[in-house]
Amino acid sequence: MFADLTNAYTPSFGLMGHESLIMQQSDIGAIADSVKDCLRCGKCKPVCATHVPRANLLYSPRNKILATSLLVEAFLYEEQTRRGVSIKHWQEFEDVSDHCTVCHKCFTPCPVKIDFGDVTMNMRNLLRKMGKKSFRPGNKMAMAMLNATNPDTIKFMRSAMVNVGFKAQRAAVDLFRAVGKHQTAHPPATVGAPPLKEEIIHFVNKKLPGGLPKRTARALLDIENKDYVPIIRDPKTTNSETEAVFYFPGCGSERLFSQVGLATQAMLWHAGVQTVLPPGYLCCGYPQRGSGQFDVAEKMITDNRVLFHRVANTLNYLDIKTVVVSCGTCYDQLQGYQFDKIFPGCRIIDIHEYLLEKGITLQGKGSYLYHDPCHTPMKLQEPMKTVKALVGDNVLKSERCCGESGTLGVTRPDISTQIRFRKTEEIRKTEAVLRESGQVGAKDNVKILTSCPSCLQGLNRYQDDLKNGLLEADYIVVEMAREILGENWMPEYVKRANEGGIERVLV
Repeated sequence: MFADLTNAYTPSFGLMGHESLIMQQSDIGAIADSVKDCLRCGKCKPVCATHVPRANLLYSPRNKILATSLLVEAFLYEEQTRRGVSIKHWQEFEDVSDHCTVCHKCFTPCPVKIDFGDVTMNMRNLLRKMGKKSFRPGNKMAMAMLNATNPDTIKFMRSAMVNVGFKAQRAAVDLFRAVGKHQTAHPPATVGAPPLKEEIIHFVNKKLPGGLPKRTARALLDIENKDYVPIIRDPKTTNSETEAVFYFPGCGSERLFSQVGLATQAMLWHAGVQTVLPPGYLCCGYPQRGSGQFDVAEKMITDNRVLFHRVANTLNYLDIKTVVVSCGTCYDQLQGYQFDKIFPGCRIIDIHEYLLEKGITLQGKGSYLYHDPCHTPMKLQEPMKTVKALVGDNVLKSERCCGESGTLGVTRPDISTQIRFRKTEEIRKTEAVLRESGQVGAKDNVKILTSCPSCLQGLNRYQDDLKNGLLEADYIVVEMAREILGENWMPEYVKRANEGGIERVLV
């Protein structure tokens, strides 16, 4: 139940007749309409990742709506006086849209139910359509990697990114450590993009992850051909009547952190089910929408849905009732795919909740921190209940956004620096609780688990930020594979799968 705020006073702008006509014929009218009910109450501030006053970050949804309203007024004035919209106003408009992690957390406390995450995506889409979106090399490379479907292209880009880019960035962190530490301890304000030299320091003030698998999950299993649907199963324990699940790995769990996709497959193998994978490399389309590339996203989503219908028709004898994901943004995007019409009567579920259903747990073998992603994939119950049921009661929740936010860490690293300031405080606070309780030794490393590929990259950047020891970031399903299947779980699973555990069906 919500209060009836129909007649509540809002300080939003009132439009004259001819102004309304202009607004109705432009995308900016929809943006203005989506924020017009804001009461300026500020209830969104406590949950907003881009509102950290002590890090000079004051871009709460309330403040961004104020700025957006003023910019819309400026656009209207310039349109009516035929001066042309000022480039400076477009830059300010882009700056507002940049200061958002698209976590959608502001929607819950908002009394008039404004979701500034959706507003932000619409703003970015408008900037793209108007040709006013700034060129940012990091974002361009990341999106090219996510949009690619050709195995050779992905192999080349991954090699360039991981073997060259990540290594160079990690070396630069060591080189500029003193400057980087000063910057992270006292983050400067981010009103507009910073000078190039300062932005480079922002990009190299915390290390990107190292020690990643050399190849993608599909390359290791030789299932890159998009003409075939791979069905992975243990031939010794399964048959044609065994339960089958459709696993959508997404780009993060398959292309970059391939250990996540492989661990998911290994645990499904361990659970005794047949795992059907999509043919070829696919992305769900959420990163494209988040970046404002609505045209690319819609085409990608439509192509995927058509392909999945073909897969369902080809494999109708398997009677798939479960779609498994290992990424929260994939979960959120796939909810719009209408999977119940692709695999009739099916459901979407996170791999961790699926393993809990099967009774596969660690039974309290260690002590951990847990970072719940902004786009949490665990929907059946409060995520911490699921996590504690899987890994034991010795786990503490680490609040706040990690600062990676998909491609934000490479698009606007200056904003990420400010967001990480708050996350560092939270990590150190929970570290102290773990050590004081005796669950972790005074000098031991601390392990933080998560369930999002982007967060896994983001959390790896905090490895040197503890009071004592190192922070080790990992995925829950990877930790489970290591503890249940053994330290060599990955090569052993790949070997078993490649020795008769993969059926390739022409689609």
